[in-house]
Formats: sequence, structure tokens, C-alpha cells
Amino acid sequence: MAYTEKKPEEAAPRLNSGKGSFRSGLSRRNRVWMCMFAPVLVYFIVFKYAPMAGYLIAFKQYNFTDGVFGSPWTGWDNYRMLFSDPTSLQTIRNTLVISLLSVFVGFPFPILLAIMFNEIRRVWFKKSVQTLLYLPHFLSWVIVGGLVVTIFSQETGIINQWVERLTGEPFPFLYREGSWLAVFLGSGVWKNAGFGAIIYLAALSSIDPSLYESSAIDGAGKWRQIWHITLPGIRSTIVLMLILSMGNVMEVGFDQVYVLQNATVSRIADVISTYVYRLGLQGMQFSLTTAMGLFESLVGLILVVTANRIARRFGQQLW
Repeated sequence: MAYTEKKPEEAAPRLNSGKGSFRSGLSRRNRVWMCMFAPVLVYFIVFKYAPMAGYLIAFKQYNFTDGVFGSPWTGWDNYRMLFSDPTSLQTIRNTLVISLLSVFVGFPFPILLAIMFNEIRRVWFKKSVQTLLYLPHFLSWVIVGGLVVTIFSQETGIINQWVERLTGEPFPFLYREGSWLAVFLGSGVWKNAGFGAIIYLAALSSIDPSLYESSAIDGAGKWRQIWHITLPGIRSTIVLMLILSMGNVMEVGFDQVYVLQNATVSRIADVISTYVYRLGLQGMQFSLTTAMGLFESLVGLILVVTANRIARRFGQQLW
């Protein structure tokens, strides 16, 4: 049979049809994933992006009659009022102090727990301890706050019963600013550290076990293995979680503060979330509290971008 060379224009349709079939097959395979992703996309559009239009209230004198778009413009008046009010400035300072302390005090604990879990060899003991440490994460702050108040209560608290036996008088843990802050940070670590360790346990599972075997042959002990193998192996995860936590620096959870605070420690316990609740929902000052919320979001964005740029210098950036 004689060989006849095909012209390029005759071969082109086959190539195009091949690409088309490949793309159509790829789209058919991704159809299930797109359907699964659709509720997530709708959630973010409805509850995250659409409400951003409400930030216009920060530059208006909002009232229910005129609505968001019909209320009169006030420009930067709400921010002038916000940053000239000593109470607002104190609230911002409290939020920064408590948030930064929560990050730097609570951030290492999930890493330490994950490393300890990774070193446990008895499966039944490992699972039992993990369950006990994960459980507080699934409890409401109302329950956790009730437990904390019960334990550290000045009159009937378990801790104060021991303190009174040793010193002769109870100590007001929840009514002194320093001790209240320590109880606040400790309760946050106790509630969230166990669940946060799951992420680092997943990262630890990706480390090659042969690295530990080689280091053991070379005479490295557990501490050297953790320092030279474990921590470098999860370094990218640590940087990622640190960048994400920096975005929440200005966001102190309302539930925890509201349950644990009292009038005696209000000078340090009043944060942006309680400020917005008190002046916005109870005081009906929607424009002022929206301005505070927008300021909080902008500071969080700046911190995330700054942390990512610092991480980029070490090759561990998020984007």
C-alpha cells in the first residue's frame, strides 16, 4: 500500500477533537467535586462577601428608617469619635494585649502535644490521652466557663480550698487583673490545644521514618531527633499556622471573655467583641461599632500580609 503524507490541515481537526474530548472528560470527572464545592461557595458569598456592603455604615449616620444606602454620609466622623474616646483606645489596647498573649502562649502547646503523641508507642494509652485532650474543644464556652468559675471561685472553688488551708485566706483569682488574665489564657490553652495538635500530627505522619532510624544508628537521642528531624519536618506547617493565627490577633472570642469577665476586671477584660456588643447591640450605636469592626479587619489583614512577607524570606510563604 502506498504511503500518502497527510496535509497539516487534515490532521488539525483530529488534534482539536482530541483536546476537546480530553477537556470534556476532565470536566465530567470534576463535576462531582464542583457540586460538592458549590455549597461552600454559596456559604462564603452569602455570609462572608455579601455582608461586606454593610461596612458602608462605618461612614454614615445609620438609622433604620433610611437603611444602609439611604442613611446620610458622615465621612470620617465615626473614626474621629472612635480614636478620641479613651474607652475605645483602652478596648483596642486590651484586645491587642490579650490576642498577642494568646498567640505566643497558646501557639507552642499544640506542637508540644503533637510531638508527645508521636513518641507514644502504646496505642491504647495514646488513644485514651488524645480523646481526653480533644474533648474540651467540643464543649461550649458556657460549659467551660462554668467549670473555670467553679474551680477558681473565691468562696467555694476547689483551688481556693487548698489555698485557704495553706495561707489561711482565699485568693481572688477572678477579681485580680493579673490572675484573671492567667486564668483566661490557661482556659483557652486547655480548650483548644488538643484539637490543634491534630494538624501537626498529620504533618508528622509525612516525615520519613528512615530518618529516625539513620539518626539512631549515628547515636542521636530523642531530643536531637526532635530538634533536627521532627521540627524541621513540620516547619512549613508551623509557619502556615502562625500566619493564619496572626490574622486573628484582633479577634478575641466573645464567648470566652463574656463568660469569664466581671466588673472588677473590666479595665483589662473589655475587648472589641464585648465593646461592639455593648455599644452596638445594646446601645444602638451601629455606625461607631461598624467603624471599630472595619478597623479590626484592616489590622488583621495588615498582620497577615506582614507575617507572610517575613515568612517569604525563609521560603515558607503562604502565597
